[in-house]
Amino acid sequence: MEPPQKQKLVVVASNNIPKIKATRDGFTQMLPDSYDFQGISVASNVPDQPFSDEETLRGATNRAQNAQAARPEADFWVGIEGGVETHDGPICSFAWIVVIGNDEKVGKARTSAYFLPEKTCELLKEGVELGHADDMVFGQTDSKNKQGSVGLLTSGVVDRAAYYTQAMILALIPFKNASLDF
Repeated sequence: MEPPQKQKLVVVASNNIPKIKATRDGFTQMLPDSYDFQGISVASNVPDQPFSDEETLRGATNRAQNAQAARPEADFWVGIEGGVETHDGPICSFAWIVVIGNDEKVGKARTSAYFLPEKTCELLKEGVELGHADDMVFGQTDSKNKQGSVGLLTSGVVDRAAYYTQAMILALIPFKNASLDF
């Protein structure tokens, strides 16, 4: 009889429920194995509301690296950072996902983007973080730990976890194709 297989530890650089669920869903679909998913609160070292593509990617990278420093025994470290950017006036929302493996392989992917309502954009320009702006505009509480902006705007057709899952799968491409250089 073979000994039980050791679970691989995946540390998600957040305690946000949709981010942990998206990580679990992406890993189990892309790299079927036995995993233990654990959230950890670490700094992104960028503003609470990143306002550019570059700043958002840096936040996701920093989160993954800070999780790695805090929990070096893990097999994978995942950073997910939501951000916004302007496009000729309107503001769109998106996220970056960075996965670091214990072999130092790195996978990155960006979610799709969607435009935000004017009231939300006004609050963002005043310095309000997207999750808080959504709560104010939609009369919600702690929506970023639930369906998120995308869930509110799609009436739940796409919730925050589902929104992140596709990008999580794409960030795992280098691990799925380990014999290729990325």
